[in-house]
Amino acid sequence: MNFLMLFCAFMTFIYMPFDMFLKPVAEDQEVWFGIMLIGWAAKFTEPLHWLIYGFGCYGFWHMKSWLHPWAALYTVQVAIGMVVWGLLYSNANASTVLVAIPFLLLAWMLWRAKPQFMA
Repeated sequence: MNFLMLFCAFMTFIYMPFDMFLKPVAEDQEVWFGIMLIGWAAKFTEPLHWLIYGFGCYGFWHMKSWLHPWAALYTVQVAIGMVVWGLLYSNANASTVLVAIPFLLLAWMLWRAKPQFMA
């Protein structure tokens, strides 16, 4: 969970401000459920990613009880997105499903960590 908090902090305070304010619209890309948005569609969805990472950073830092189900569910969404991405944008094969396994394991560990989210 410390790594996830640090990842959320990096995304919240370094990457997302760069992505929103410095990256040109023509180069912008955001991925939701494995579907890539580009240009203005990506730019319009960036604030939602920024909020997700910001709440994740705050929730992990303070081990907030409300983060328990949402961190696991978001991680499942990432796993689904990995499979969808593989099917849409690369050659679909066994590795398409294999890349989702670490995220599913992480989601399972987050789900089982409910007692640690007590604040």
